[in-house]
Amino acid sequence: MLYTSIENKKIKEIKKLRQKKYRDKENLFLIDGKHLVLEAIKSNYLKELILEQNEIFPINCETIYVTNDIINYLSELESPSNIMAVCEKIKEKEELGNRILMLDGIQDPGNLGTIIRSAVAFNIDTIVLGNNTVDLYNPKVIRATQGLIFHINIIKKDILDIIPNLKENNYKIMGTRVTHGKSLKTLEKSEKFAIIMGNEGNGISEDIMEFCDEFIYIDMNSQCESLNVAVATSVILYELDK
Repeated sequence: MLYTSIENKKIKEIKKLRQKKYRDKENLFLIDGKHLVLEAIKSNYLKELILEQNEIFPINCETIYVTNDIINYLSELESPSNIMAVCEKIKEKEELGNRILMLDGIQDPGNLGTIIRSAVAFNIDTIVLGNNTVDLYNPKVIRATQGLIFHINIIKKDILDIIPNLKENNYKIMGTRVTHGKSLKTLEKSEKFAIIMGNEGNGISEDIMEFCDEFIYIDMNSQCESLNVAVATSVILYELDK
């Protein structure tokens, strides 16, 4: 079916998925671009494909066709793709695995997306999005993951509610701070661990710090005070995976 008007009820409902409250209500989100769409299909999260009229897609799935005006209306990109899709939100798994990354108040969508990519690259089992962390389905987060959002367990939960159970099950709880910690170079590896990364400006909150078994820092040139949280996370996860 071809949709030609942005006033169409279905098109307006899809557009609402750009807002968090509607994503939460419908348990759906919107993605742009062929690469993201293919990753969603591989992971069985694609609900409905949206193609600009006359566009050909190599995989047969539930599809609607729209005009270029509607593509521009639905997309937030300066140069919109002619392939979009509505996806189901990713199911959370109860089994957390042995290698956990917990994010305490990460606010920048680009940072969260980059962190997700690094977590997949360096074999993290589960990412925990703590309180005040940016919405996982923010369009900028989705784009920054480059489709890897579909390839890792991600849950949203208060970190303080999770830590006691992890401690009971012999996970090492590691925090990050720039002083009074162990150098990442000398860190003893642990089979079961949870690494906590804090807010871009304030770091890990004080109440969570109290539960950390140890703190680590990244050795760097004295001219550099600190690293962007996504870069720091990538460095730490790389070292933990060696």
